[in-house]
Amino acid sequence: MLYALISEDLPGTLNQRLAARPAHLERLEQLRDAGRLVLAGPHPAIDSEDPGPAGFTGSLVVAEFDSLEDAQSWADADPYVKAGVYRQVVVKPFKKVLP
Repeated sequence: MLYALISEDLPGTLNQRLAARPAHLERLEQLRDAGRLVLAGPHPAIDSEDPGPAGFTGSLVVAEFDSLEDAQSWADADPYVKAGVYRQVVVKPFKKVLP
């Protein structure tokens, strides 16, 4: 089943985000390579592809996991969590309708 992992950044954590980004991307690439990743990306803090020092307000990942518990465990092990970037991560079942 698909799950949406909806993360909210703590204010002022752009430097921690940038430092943890390579490890974060490596985990996402593993999901992609396994054919389980639907989409992933950050929420810019301003209306711009490159928000610069304004940073980001969170992230969204939609991916396939065997269960809600597996999705939550994967989310809990994210390098951004370990680096103190995320205030919270909500994991919800997701039903893709389109496209």
